[in-house]
Amino acid sequence: MVKDKFLRGALILTVAGLMVKIIGAVNRILLSRLLGGEGIGLYQMAYPVYLLMVSVSSAGIPIAISIIVAEKAAKSDFAGANRVFRVSLTLMAATGLVFATALYFAAEFLVASDIIRDERAYFALVALTPAVFFATILASFRGYFQGFQMMKPPAVSQILEQFVRVVAMLVLAFFLLPKGLEYAAAGAAFGAVPGSVTGLFVLCFFYIGYRRQQRQKLAAESGAPAESVREIAVRLSRLALPVSAANMMMPVVTGIDMLIVPGRLETAGYAVEKATTLFGYFAGMGLPLVMLATIPTASLAASLVPAISEAHALQRADLAAKKSLTAIRLCLLFTLPAAVGLAVLAEPIARLLYGTVKAAPSIAHLAPSICLLGLHQVTTGMLQGMNMAMIPMFNMVASALVKTYLVWSWTALPEFGIIGAAWATNVNFGLAAILNLLFLFRYPAFAFPWKKALNIAGAAALMGLYLFYARDLLLLSVQGNSLRTLAAVFSGAALYFALLVISGGITASEVARLPWLGPKLLVFLKNAKIIREE
Repeated sequence: MVKDKFLRGALILTVAGLMVKIIGAVNRILLSRLLGGEGIGLYQMAYPVYLLMVSVSSAGIPIAISIIVAEKAAKSDFAGANRVFRVSLTLMAATGLVFATALYFAAEFLVASDIIRDERAYFALVALTPAVFFATILASFRGYFQGFQMMKPPAVSQILEQFVRVVAMLVLAFFLLPKGLEYAAAGAAFGAVPGSVTGLFVLCFFYIGYRRQQRQKLAAESGAPAESVREIAVRLSRLALPVSAANMMMPVVTGIDMLIVPGRLETAGYAVEKATTLFGYFAGMGLPLVMLATIPTASLAASLVPAISEAHALQRADLAAKKSLTAIRLCLLFTLPAAVGLAVLAEPIARLLYGTVKAAPSIAHLAPSICLLGLHQVTTGMLQGMNMAMIPMFNMVASALVKTYLVWSWTALPEFGIIGAAWATNVNFGLAAILNLLFLFRYPAFAFPWKKALNIAGAAALMGLYLFYARDLLLLSVQGNSLRTLAAVFSGAALYFALLVISGGITASEVARLPWLGPKLLVFLKNAKIIREE
């Protein structure tokens, strides 16, 4: 098992994130078949408004709470950590109530003013209002547990929340469908309420158990001076606001694409229908693969924030640097081969997942974003853990402005088209990551693992070369695109790992720390005299 709390937390969140994505994918398929395009359209008109409300009311709060709680825990001020949680829970309950009420009363206005084009979506909007309240409260609990680097409670709650949400959505939509599509869509939307209530119940259960374990620690405390409610609220706001702004930049960047790309494709000479289709390949097929591939790095960043905050509170620059170095190496280990593999296998992957090879150019040219976005996520986690949440926010704003200019310029060029939009996205994530790294380089304890990065890049490049030629060989030896693609992915991954071991890109101690199979794999590699002794 993974002994380091930071790595164990990242692993738990990664597994949870993948499970949530899988459950969500199944839900989209079943709900689409049940409601059809029109019913899904009504649901999709309401759900983004709910996501916006939740983002504004609670985005950044889990990270802000986790930073402060981690600092308190590092100094064994458990009473202070619990006080931070109680204050944040009260504030978030009030905030959630305000935003839930605002959504309820704004629903009629959004429909009447034609912002929501179909009046039947009103019922779905109203059905989502209680979920805003519960989702906001959930943010406090998740931040509390993440501050103690306990990722199991948030992970379990996310999985169960998603599962109950999906079941409730499908059941309610099925039984309400005879009454009309608007009621079925509202039933599907209301599924978020029992889902969030379930998640909250699970976290309350873990919280009660953990509080019992804390009693002995609380009794042994000497009694640190307690912060006032105002001091805690002010500090939470100062941390949460820039984090929220940085988190909201992703939907803003996506909105930039939606507003600019189709029109600039028309300027490049494409008809309206063709421009819409190309944008669908880019935003609906390429970008989701990038987001899916960066689930491990997003989990790594979430686990890294309290770990760095703890080291920062203890004034252990060496410990913070060690965890940062580990995070960057793991980021490169995951994202570089994923980027190379997606670029080389874009065509068979597009055929496997989407049933068309026409999405392959967008997917291939977006592939570098996997590594660049991963680095941005991890370096953002480092800066946030060091109480410098404003820096990644400004860096993301600057890179988004550059992206806007590049999307406008490159997408309108006939020789680029949608490829211009893809490379503008690569520049966006890459520039944000570079700016983060430039700030981190100012700290003497921080060091970028250049040697390891070269080893990983070399192994990924050789894997890519193998995959490039293996595609043709597999066409002859394996029948069916699905089997050929899976055979290429698994054989490429095996080759990549072997090259890492041989080149020293991964060491004996790192293999031993791999979850579940690490110790046994290390014994095998040592017996085969493959891995290097440290």
